[in-house]
Amino acid sequence: MRWNNLTRPSEFVLMGLSSRPEDQMPLFALFLAIYMVILMGNLIIILVIYSDNRLQTPMYFFLSILSFVDICYTTVTIPKMLTNFLSEAKSILYTECLTQMYFFLSFGNVDSYLLGAMAIDRYVAICNPFHYVTKMSYKFCGILLVIAFIIPFLHSLLHVLLVNRLTFCASNIIRLFFCDVNPLLELSCSSTFVNEIVIKTEGLCVIMTPFTCIIISYLRIFITVLKIPSAAGKYKAFSTCGSHLTVVILFYGSASYVYFQPLSSYTVKDRVATLFYTILIPMLNPFIYSLRNKDMKRGLGKLLVKIKSQ
Repeated sequence: MRWNNLTRPSEFVLMGLSSRPEDQMPLFALFLAIYMVILMGNLIIILVIYSDNRLQTPMYFFLSILSFVDICYTTVTIPKMLTNFLSEAKSILYTECLTQMYFFLSFGNVDSYLLGAMAIDRYVAICNPFHYVTKMSYKFCGILLVIAFIIPFLHSLLHVLLVNRLTFCASNIIRLFFCDVNPLLELSCSSTFVNEIVIKTEGLCVIMTPFTCIIISYLRIFITVLKIPSAAGKYKAFSTCGSHLTVVILFYGSASYVYFQPLSSYTVKDRVATLFYTILIPMLNPFIYSLRNKDMKRGLGKLLVKIKSQ
């Protein structure tokens, strides 16, 4: 390992999921298959939405963007992880590590903001159905989309710049399969006080904004649905939110479990939870949104017919 002026290493070592040589090829095959499923599943969602005129609505617009972001989100980490499975060094350059961390934080937070935008869409559709077209206009959806990208990318840039000012003069081994803020703070031999204060203030604000939108939207939805007299009407209203609510619970549940842990207590359970929100949820999203959605099933059927007829 080379060090630059004893302040930072030229590279980090990613421990990955297992250090046993006999595990590397099975893990490579498993995560290559998962990555292919993620790419194909989310690409199919995008193709289905843009090939069916009936799916040209705000909800499916945000879903198509979510699928695109999930592809980017997993592409930030999985290719490097696959490379390390086949390599003995398992190293990542310092600049590459910061770049990976920047895009990982960016796309991860874009995911949460898109889930917030989708919650707003469901709130308007259920609580104000007669004003849905005017409230969820192209202009408003565009504003939500711009916010969903600008805030996370600026937020991630701030944290990368703060990490870049730290010094690393001890270990360069990251106990994870990708570069993230907390593992790097744990390795730093300089004060991380500023980083931790920013995480607990600005970081918490950025993370809680879409989560608060989701909570408020679903509280209003729940109150509105309770006022519906018929059981069939209540079921129909809740069924339009089922897929979105499932993804929200899985994403925020697993991410919260990891990020609310102390820096020094990263265990095997945390590693599994990290895998869940970084890789497994993007893989499950296409199945959750397609298998539980009649419009998506119909759109997929039309797409298959078009492909067969060509």
